[in-house]
Amino acid sequence: MHDPAGRVVVDVHYHAGPDLYRRRLTSAGAGRAYAEVGGWVVLKSHLTSTAARAWEARQEGLPVSGSLVLNELVGGVRPQAVEQAVYAHGPDAPARLVVHLPTLVGPAHTSPLRRTSFHPRLDPDRWRTGRVLDADGRLRREVREVLRAARDLPVVVATGHCDREAALRVVDEAVRLGVPRLVLTHATHPMSGFSGADLADLSGTPGLYVEITALMLLLGHRDISHLGDVVRAHPRVVFSSDLGQPDQPDVKEWLDVSEQWFRTAGLTSREIRAITWANPVTLLTP
Repeated sequence: MHDPAGRVVVDVHYHAGPDLYRRRLTSAGAGRAYAEVGGWVVLKSHLTSTAARAWEARQEGLPVSGSLVLNELVGGVRPQAVEQAVYAHGPDAPARLVVHLPTLVGPAHTSPLRRTSFHPRLDPDRWRTGRVLDADGRLRREVREVLRAARDLPVVVATGHCDREAALRVVDEAVRLGVPRLVLTHATHPMSGFSGADLADLSGTPGLYVEITALMLLLGHRDISHLGDVVRAHPRVVFSSDLGQPDQPDVKEWLDVSEQWFRTAGLTSREIRAITWANPVTLLTP
């Protein structure tokens, strides 16, 4: 991961099985797919931590690191869950563990994706929890504790499925505590609600990265010109796939389509390198 000449992309958001829904690839399969294109992948699952799976994949020489989503199904918003995942990620992990705030929050997000449950007994709606804010609009104590723990651990905190108001509260608290790396997950997705102007206003926030995903563009939530607008609005944009769904493009297809998008959006070679390689590497490097 530390050799720029040897990698063409670092994808910080790829869904591999097991997950809530059936995925195209297993963890090892995803690792092989990214190895074939000279990339690095961060595995994500709403169902379980991918930290140990990533450690096992790296023992086989695969370019994989892990993440943890703090859904109740996985153990909830608890610093202990974060610590356990850090340990399982390995003492020599070349990348920070990505810790997502809950994604099973509030009413189910309406999605055009065709989804098949991974397990016949699994009902995701049963595991939906409260948002990261309490009834008074303040961050829940558990969220503050996780952010405090993240200050001293080799992790990246991501806002999960926070809406704009909740994400801004997380940003404020992370800055106050000195959390070194924070990501606005698929920031301009309708669910998250950030505008280009919002991102420009946040451009001076230390350690804050902005994610834009291929899936958001593939599903038509935003158009290609929006990609260029986001890249020019904020200096630390990371372009991820958010893929892994069986009916969406595979890794090679995603990279080919992305090259076309970048040209259409008028991105320079330097901007492309920044969002696909340099910014993700800086984000993940311990």
